[in-house]
Amino acid sequence: MIKAIREFIRLLVIAVRYQYFTKIRKMDIAKSARISVGTRLDKVNPKGIHIGDESYTASGSIIFTHDYCRGLYCNTYIGKQCFIGANAIIMCGVNIGNNVIVGSGAIVTKDIPSNCIVAGNPAKIIKEGIQTKRFGQIVNQFDQQHA
Repeated sequence: MIKAIREFIRLLVIAVRYQYFTKIRKMDIAKSARISVGTRLDKVNPKGIHIGDESYTASGSIIFTHDYCRGLYCNTYIGKQCFIGANAIIMCGVNIGNNVIVGSGAIVTKDIPSNCIVAGNPAKIIKEGIQTKRFGQIVNQFDQQHA
């Protein structure tokens, strides 16, 4: 009973936050994407945030759509089925392709092509040719062969 109530409350919080982000702040976030409660989304230029289907942003991650020092206000895109790790920072104007995993603590300063894993400061590609599924979970080679 308590587990069912907790799950209901969790789904309610997700729905309310989604409505706040998309209806009030005018962010472009796919309904199937998940934004962790600890994720910080830029509120200076909220219309510049674009997050694709089945992507997930972990706690502590930051997504910027403005750069105060340079006076920039840009669109920042995260593709479909991506995972943005804990405490990762996505700088303003960056385009992240589909099926990308951004490692925890990475600082993404440039565009990232689809189907790769990036990590570090600044973020660099450490593996290419990957496939992900819902919320950026990596698909193992075994799973691909038997799908």
